[in-house]
Amino acid sequence: MGSQELATPSLDVVDFSDPDLPIIIADLHDTMIEKGGVGIAAPQIGVNLRIVMFGFEKNERYPNAEPVPLTILINPIIEFLDDVMEEGWEGCLSVPGLRGLVPRYKTIKYSGYNENGIQFNRTVSGFHARVVQHECDHLDGILYPQRIKDMRSFGFEDELNINNEKNEL
Repeated sequence: MGSQELATPSLDVVDFSDPDLPIIIADLHDTMIEKGGVGIAAPQIGVNLRIVMFGFEKNERYPNAEPVPLTILINPIIEFLDDVMEEGWEGCLSVPGLRGLVPRYKTIKYSGYNENGIQFNRTVSGFHARVVQHECDHLDGILYPQRIKDMRSFGFEDELNINNEKNEL
């Protein structure tokens, strides 16, 4: 948090045959797994491109979260399908040791491209939708603390005593 790289909007991927693309995707995957995360965005590894990765079968930090398919999402577009929002606790490898209560749209449709340049879209809700919104915010230079409505709901993990059974991010 505070890095100009993370505050800068990312650029679209225009060449899906770029030999650096598989290297970036492998780095995203390795970093996400190493950190025990459920998602990661290219700006978090110093790459200013609109690429996010997310997904897990099981995750120790979120034991009750339903699985999310491992997804590489390039040049994403998010559509909010209604006005229903829900608050949930979020954390981030770019904001280590802190968590905050963040409102997010409950149901979204997202579209974009996979690593081969094939377009796809999904309609999702709940934790899956929260993860996608959180990661895509990185592509616009937004970190989750900027979304918090009540700063009394932002602090160090060990001070907040958050119950991870609620599937917080």
